[in-house]
Amino acid sequence: MNAIFNLILLVAGFTLVGCEKVAEEKAPPSIQTAVSNVYDRSKVDPARIKQGRDLYLKTCSACHGPNAEGGKDWRKRDAEGKFPAPPLNGTGHAWHHPQKALIYTIKNGTKALGGDMPAWKDKLSDQEIESIIFWFQSKWPDELYQSWARRDRESKSAR
Repeated sequence: MNAIFNLILLVAGFTLVGCEKVAEEKAPPSIQTAVSNVYDRSKVDPARIKQGRDLYLKTCSACHGPNAEGGKDWRKRDAEGKFPAPPLNGTGHAWHHPQKALIYTIKNGTKALGGDMPAWKDKLSDQEIESIIFWFQSKWPDELYQSWARRDRESKSAR
């Protein structure tokens, strides 16, 4: 029983380290300049949100669901030991990642961390990636979005 508990702690530790690695890794300059720092959602151009929805439906919905609800049983490992795609609609954990980490993950995928998400850097522009993020953030409740904005600002001032 103790060995199983230690194994669970070890796996959880690697999962958290992998998650934090994406958030902490210094983004290349191209990503840093792509971030527009929109903390007031009323200032996001509705055309960008529509563009994000259209791009999301083409590139992300097969795994994350058409309404960004995530894969079935997304908190449980599948037969290969991997977690299904998490929700991006505010019911998962995407909101606790700074925008640079969200962009980095979309650009580079999660295969290097043992996940299944493909890299989109050769298929989507920085502006398109940002539009996708604007779209799924538009689904977040205001309180959650403001919590994310506060965390994102803090991550920028800590560097």
